[in-house]
Amino acid sequence: MFKQMLVLVTLTLTFLLSPSEAQQAAKIPRVGFLAPQGRSLPLFDAFRKGLADLGYIDGQNIVIEPRFAEGQYDRFPALFGELISLKVDVLAVTGAVTARAARKATTDIPIVFSIVVDPVADNVVPSLEHPGGNLTGVTCFDPTQATKQFQLLKEVIPGIKRVAILGDQGVSEALMKAGEEQARALGLEPQRFRVAGPNPDLDGAFAAMKQQHADALLVLEEPVLGVHAEKIAELAAKDRLPTMIAPSRVASGGLIAYGTSQVEAIHHMAAYVNKIMKGAKPSELPVETVTRYELVVNLKTARDIGITIPPAVLKRADRVIQ
Repeated sequence: MFKQMLVLVTLTLTFLLSPSEAQQAAKIPRVGFLAPQGRSLPLFDAFRKGLADLGYIDGQNIVIEPRFAEGQYDRFPALFGELISLKVDVLAVTGAVTARAARKATTDIPIVFSIVVDPVADNVVPSLEHPGGNLTGVTCFDPTQATKQFQLLKEVIPGIKRVAILGDQGVSEALMKAGEEQARALGLEPQRFRVAGPNPDLDGAFAAMKQQHADALLVLEEPVLGVHAEKIAELAAKDRLPTMIAPSRVASGGLIAYGTSQVEAIHHMAAYVNKIMKGAKPSELPVETVTRYELVVNLKTARDIGITIPPAVLKRADRVIQ
């Protein structure tokens, strides 16, 4: 009698839930996140919120494995090795240098990138419409962004002539060259400064800017500069140098933050991760372009360095820091 009951229970469980269904029901998706900067930037928090808005709560129905290179690109192989060993279902990465390292690390795991200046020119994908392979993603790059930033600086600082441009020596010169060209087109004199991580000589760069009588500074949206955003803002304030930074680095204390929203791009990256976890193939998802601008003005910094922000600029600002 006991054996008959045992057989009956076993058969019932088999019909109700097959082994494959049981395994699938128990599986929680695991997503790896890797940024070339540090955790202090709002990008990872934006990614986690983007997934939460789609119903994925970290530690409940999804596991997110974050890693940060802190501007040390030679750490990429080890960091990607960790994530691959954890058998992540998707890799979410920021920046072209990170996307190329991810593609080199795996051809099997789907990769979704964000914050890549030009995915084709940066050799991340062969085509925006048909990325192919195992990666796709989002770009928030506007090729005319530097022009808009310089025009804003000219509005805030009448008579500006010389503009320093600070870049990361470890990445492509695309942003630097675009900045120089667009500065000249507006009658400005660009001054190029590129620093190398992981310990960039920022003191030397700012000493050179002072020697060359820079009227303002544009800090490019590049990884090592994100790692040292607070130090850059501190040195700029010390020299009373008006500084234009990216919206994602507004917490560092620069004078004006203006550019396309990296946070918005990260939210779109989370949506692509969601599509892939639901069965979409990266090769079939075209690279998406997101170009929503943000303007943040820091009045505290303006007072500290003796700059008066025109009312028209304050009126257009999405946020004003007092």
